[in-house]
Order: sequence, then structure tokens, then C-alpha cells
Amino acid sequence: MIMHDIQQMLTLYFIAGTQDCPNPTEDRAKNLFLILEQALQAGITCFQFRDKGNNSLEAQPQAQKALAIQCRDLCHRYKVPFIVDDNVALAIEIDADGVHVGQKDISPIMIRQMTNKPLIIGLSNNTLEDLWHSEQMIEVDYCGLGPVFPTNSKEKHNPPIGLDFVKKARDAGIRKPIVSIGGVKAEHVAILKQNGANGIAVISAISLASNVSQAVKALLYGYLN
Repeated sequence: MIMHDIQQMLTLYFIAGTQDCPNPTEDRAKNLFLILEQALQAGITCFQFRDKGNNSLEAQPQAQKALAIQCRDLCHRYKVPFIVDDNVALAIEIDADGVHVGQKDISPIMIRQMTNKPLIIGLSNNTLEDLWHSEQMIEVDYCGLGPVFPTNSKEKHNPPIGLDFVKKARDAGIRKPIVSIGGVKAEHVAILKQNGANGIAVISAISLASNVSQAVKALLYGYLN
């Protein structure tokens, strides 16, 4: 497990599972691995393994675990943190760098009690009330905030919050690292950065890109310039 700078790791946070990587000529697991490798080469700063729902390996836990380990090893080769979505037991078992949970998932307090490993813990937020709760929990290392726009990557998602909500959060006194997620495209990056987001998280903007490297570099450009 590598120690990571939380704010830096949020710059371009890629989230994906097999369900996000359709390819008529390859199996989805292989395609996810290939897309992840291209994204790492192009400069993503974090990867979250979120493999759930239709067309995922959720019903095949051993195959899912094997793919997670492959992705973890690939991320570590590039010195990029590997985060597991929701599945805390898997994250602990395979020595992931962290775990990301939602408001209705297991509490970050309980996660800290489950292991002595220095797991990075991220928590999803949709409202200012959520953020204040996260701000006060020492167990939470960073906040996911969204969806910024409607998104097709999640079957059920909260109401969109818009580009300016992160500024409202900062003006209200929220100081924890924030990564904006949900329908974010390259043209939104500069305003989100200006409004106080530490980074952006994307799924389809990379997983469905016709050129992964170009997509990553376009997203990074807005954050690093």
C-alpha cells in the first residue's frame, strides 16, 4: 500500500467496471483492463473499481476478485491509488488503497473499526447537509460531490446539483477535499476548479472514449492549466 496525497489524487479520478466497457470483439474484463492501462499511461491520478449491476461480474465473485487484483497491480505499477467501490471486504482482502461508499452504505466509522490498514475513505454527497456530516467525520478523507449533471452511468442517481454547488459548499465552510462527479466533460473542468473542486471523477468520458489518451489529456488540460 502506497501513501498518497489526497488532493493530488483527486485531480482526474477514473471510475469503471466491466459494465462500463462494452466491446463486441473482446470480453468486458479484458476491455476494462486495456482501457485502464491506456488511461494510466495518459495520466489519470486515481482509479476506482466499481463493478456492479447489469453486465458486471457481480454474480461471479472469484472472477471479479481476480480482475480487481489485476487492476490493483496495474495501478500500483503507475503509482496511482486503487480504490474499491462499496465492497469493503474485498478492499481489505486485496490490500486496496481505499474504499468509496455512499450515504446508504456502511458507515466510514465502521470501516475504520474493521481494519488497522490506513485505507483512504471517500464518501458520496449530494446536499450541503451530507457535506457537513462528512466534514465532521474524521474517518472521511475526501468527499465525492454530485451528480453535477444527469448521467447514464448510474441507474438511479440523486438530483443534479449543477456546476456552482461546489462554490456554495466552499462558501459555507466545507474544507475537505472534494471531487466533482456526474456527467462532467472537459469543458466543465476549469469552472469546477475555479469553484473549489480539487478534481473531477468520470466514467463514460474515458470508458466510452474513441481515443482514451486524448480524452484523458483533454480532461487534465483544464485542471493543470
